[in-house]
Amino acid sequence: MKKFLLTIAALAVAPAAFAQVEIGLKVSPSISYLRTNSPSATAFESESSKFSFGGGIFMDYFFGQNYAFNTGLFLTGKGGTYSYREQVNSPGASPVRPNQKLAMQYLELPLTIKLFTNEVAPDARVYFQVGGSLAVPVQARINGEKNYVDAYNGNNETSASSHVFAIDANLIGGAGVEYQLGQSTKFLAGISYHHGLIDLDRYFEKTRGFSDVAIKNSVFSLDLGLKF
Repeated sequence: MKKFLLTIAALAVAPAAFAQVEIGLKVSPSISYLRTNSPSATAFESESSKFSFGGGIFMDYFFGQNYAFNTGLFLTGKGGTYSYREQVNSPGASPVRPNQKLAMQYLELPLTIKLFTNEVAPDARVYFQVGGSLAVPVQARINGEKNYVDAYNGNNETSASSHVFAIDANLIGGAGVEYQLGQSTKFLAGISYHHGLIDLDRYFEKTRGFSDVAIKNSVFSLDLGLKF
């Protein structure tokens, strides 16, 4: 029994032996687009992507020599351009396809695991990152404006922020290289994909009465960081 307890204690203490916290700053130029889905009556389609620039602070908490829990706080840009079919309330008029450019900024909290290889070159290690994130929108613009006037709904004016759901959740997958610059300074460069899980639309179904419209975020990001 004594040996068993000592074994359990050793296993419990082992992660602490590797416990190490590394804090850094990261900037992330990114390309985002909006995934759309709807019935053929409204026929939502993604039209073009959007370039954004974000960044923030992050932390790697190592619980093993090659394993770390990663979190932080980032300001992230998302959005893109989409079009949809609009029925014009005029006898004999054909449907039109308005375009909307939706640009959002989110405050994002990642919750991921980073897996590091051993050195693949002097002072360089490859890492793989998997997990998710939660985010809240702090700003939204439609066609560059904070307010949106719907010409197909009696020129009704609404805040662009009211078109976007109050929270976003994402799956994250990425990979990169971390390079040791000095005793405690490291540079990292990688790429990551952020797959939005939540339908962000709170206008077309709620205000316009469209059915089964879904608009979700997708982001490809270049991650450049420095640990201290």
